[in-house]
Amino acid sequence: MAGSSHGHTPAAWTGVIIAFIGFCVAGAFMVMAQPLGFWGGMVIVALGGVVGWAMSAAGLGQPKQAPLVVQSTAGREPAGVEG
Repeated sequence: MAGSSHGHTPAAWTGVIIAFIGFCVAGAFMVMAQPLGFWGGMVIVALGGVVGWAMSAAGLGQPKQAPLVVQSTAGREPAGVEG
């Protein structure tokens, strides 16, 4: 995918940053053997996905491309051929 801008949007950056903070929180509480804090961090991770999705739905994500339309040539003669 050279040259594409996949993921380089405010929605993607915000969602990933929030999820990263959640992973850091969950990891710290896991090391401290605090299950409630760990699950709190996992909630933050899920919140990152929700925020990224909501921002994308609000138009801050990558624009949707129009679907590729393929036309069938079945039953037609090739161009330049007269019948």
